[in-house]
Amino acid sequence: MMNFIFALGLSISVYATATHISTLTPVQQHQQEPAYAKWGQLAVKETKQKYPEANIIDYLHIGSETKDDTTIEKFKLWLKDDHHEFGVFVHITFTTKTGQLVRIDFQETTR
Repeated sequence: MMNFIFALGLSISVYATATHISTLTPVQQHQQEPAYAKWGQLAVKETKQKYPEANIIDYLHIGSETKDDTTIEKFKLWLKDDHHEFGVFVHITFTTKTGQLVRIDFQETTR
């Protein structure tokens, strides 16, 4: 009988805990997407097109630079193919007010 009461108490405790946890909202839903996110997605997409045989294994947003009426979002992606690993700096230039893409520049690096 004591085992039954212990098991029943444990079941109720687990159910109450599981019910409470399931009603929590994940932290990710409360965080806003960074302003550079859409440009980062573009950097990854264009890098995959430029280097189709390589896998992107790391991604870094370096920062942004605004000058006159344009902004440059700067990223560094690390790639690996069958022969070597290498980095690619991706600079995306766009019109600050409209968000219209001006150009994308790629520069390979060994570091």
